[in-house]
This record gives sequence, C-alpha cells and structure tokens, in this order.
Amino acid sequence: MEYDYSYQLYQEDDDRIRVESHYVRGKWDILEGTSFRMQYLNDAISGASPTGALPGGVQPYLANVEDIRTGILGALSQQIGNHRVELEISQSKENDYLSNGYALSDEIDLNQKNTTLTLGVNYLDDTVTVPILGDRGKESFDFFTGVSQLLSKNTVVSGNLTLGYSHGYMNDPYKVVQRDEILHTPNTSIDAGDGTQIIIPGVDVPVTNIYRENRPDSRFRQVMQLEAKHYFEAEKAALDAVFRYTHDDYGISSEMVQAEWRQEVGEHLEVIPFVRYYHQNAATFFVNDLNHLNLIKPADDPNGSGPNYSADYRLSSFDASSIGLRLLGKVSENLSLTATYERYSMKGSGEDVAPSGSYPSANMLTVGLNLKF
Repeated sequence: MEYDYSYQLYQEDDDRIRVESHYVRGKWDILEGTSFRMQYLNDAISGASPTGALPGGVQPYLANVEDIRTGILGALSQQIGNHRVELEISQSKENDYLSNGYALSDEIDLNQKNTTLTLGVNYLDDTVTVPILGDRGKESFDFFTGVSQLLSKNTVVSGNLTLGYSHGYMNDPYKVVQRDEILHTPNTSIDAGDGTQIIIPGVDVPVTNIYRENRPDSRFRQVMQLEAKHYFEAEKAALDAVFRYTHDDYGISSEMVQAEWRQEVGEHLEVIPFVRYYHQNAATFFVNDLNHLNLIKPADDPNGSGPNYSADYRLSSFDASSIGLRLLGKVSENLSLTATYERYSMKGSGEDVAPSGSYPSANMLTVGLNLKF
C-alpha cells in the first residue's frame, strides 16, 4: 500500500490569482498482478484575472474570480502476460464546469523488459455553464503512443506522441474582446411654444463595448515529447532532460525544455534543482481589440462560425520560465517528506502580444509526505 498527501500554494504577484490545492493519492496491490490507484484533489481559487479588455479604458481590465474545484480519479490495472492494462475514470467539478473522463492504456514489455511500448486513448465529456446563456458541451479525444528504451543500466530514453481533437464550446465564458464604436443618437424635436417645432440634431458619441470571444468550435493538436535520464555513479546523481513540441490548428506552435538534477546527499536526502523554459507563438485569431476586424456585429452567442477572435493572453505569443528546488527526505523505510519551491515568470514576446500587465509571475510552494507499507 502507498499513500501520498501534498499541499500546494500558487500565488501570483500583485495579489492576482491565488490557488490553494490539496492532493490525496493512494495505491493498493489487490491481487497478484492487480492494483488500484486513486486521487482526490481540492482547489480553492481566488483573486483577479485579466478579462481581455485593454487597461486604462472604461471596461474592466481585471475581474475577481472565486471558485472551488474538486476532482476524483480511480484506475484499475491488470498484468496480463507482458501487458499492463489500465482503465481510468475521473471527474472534475467546479461551480460552472463539469468534466467526466475515461482512459484506457496498455504498457507492453518487450526485449526482456528493456523496451516498453505504451498505447492509449482518453475521452473527456465536459459541460460549461456560460453566464446568461446556459450550459454548453465540449468533447475531447486523445490518442497517445510512446516507447521507452533502456540503453544501459544507467541510461533510459523515451519518446511519446499524442494526437488530440476537441470540438464543441471552446470559448472561455469569462474572456471578452473590446471594440471602439460610435453610438448614434436620433434627432429630437421640442415645441417652441408658438406651434412650431425645434429640431435638435442627434450626436455621435464614442463608446467602447465588450463582446464574448469567438474561438473555433474545434481544435486538433499534436504533441511530441522526448526524454532522457542518466545516472552518474561517481557523483551519485541523475540528470533528467525533457523536450516537448506542440502544434495545433489554432496556429500555435510551442517548445518546452526542462532539466532536473537529482543529487544524493547522504543516505536520506535528495536535493533536486530544476529549470524549465517554454515559448509559443500566437494563435492566428489572437487580437487585442476588434477595431480592425471586418465584422458588422459580433454575435451575442458565438458558436465558432464566422471570423474568430480572442484577446486571451494565453493565446498570444509569450515566453515562460521556471526555476526551482525540490528536497526529498527519507525519514524511514516507510515515510518520505518532500518540499518544493518554484518561481514562475511569463512575458510577451514578438508582435502578437497582450498588454504587459496581463502576464503573471508567481511563487509556488509544495509540501508533501509519502507512506509505504
């Protein structure tokens, strides 16, 4: 039996978004070759997030967010010959979002267990509650395959490929796009008192209105990940390096590199510094406003048809980096403790960027314990 508990605090600078998370995990060997694992999570989210409107205008640039997310996952796995088959069922629930997930995977040991082939499929059925408009649906499918190869007793490499397709309501119901418009007031007339009418001409009043974003109603993405791990015997340390490339039909391509150094310090402590860098270009429909888009009237209930547009900074061109330190302490044969600090920073890069204040920087602190019996 194995149990994990961890607490994570995510706090953005300037009192922006704050997330407090609790995770409980368990794994049990039920029968020979049969095991069950579960996970429960609880997130409390609060703070301010960019709406998509531009700063300094009449429309609110930041909006307060409060929500609680609970999630539960259960997975049953069975060893059948050289196959390890696992069925996973999950659910995540927020005040305005419900997601039900199902996954089936198979790990196949080959070449005297020096090679492992992984195949799997994942399905998500989501319901989004859109303010004023009601519930909307979204479905997602992921197909993944991977291979892991032991090169020597100290070196292992792996590669994974995921193809994902989503369709349905793809918008963020809380993100908007602004447009500068002219409000035309009609002519009015008043009685002059002598039986004649005085005509008061209408005026044109400049206004700034906001509209719901309109993303495409489907998304096809491809993810490739390569990883290598090597243990250095003399240093009693291991290096774990990861590269990931993604592309989708939003027009977004991204690259991520990560390196982690696991250093043994005595018999009971591991010190693990790590660093991560991420870059992506902007979606083809990212805009900061609708002023230059050939659009007569934005839809009140956008469904993905017609011109697409979003001012969500997460769809812009940006760089993100993390640097952190993890400590893993072995108290006894049955008990281990962990503590992690990570500094995260994001900023716009290139031309298709959001206002600089949209990009967050944050501190993350995680503590946890692991019990094995």
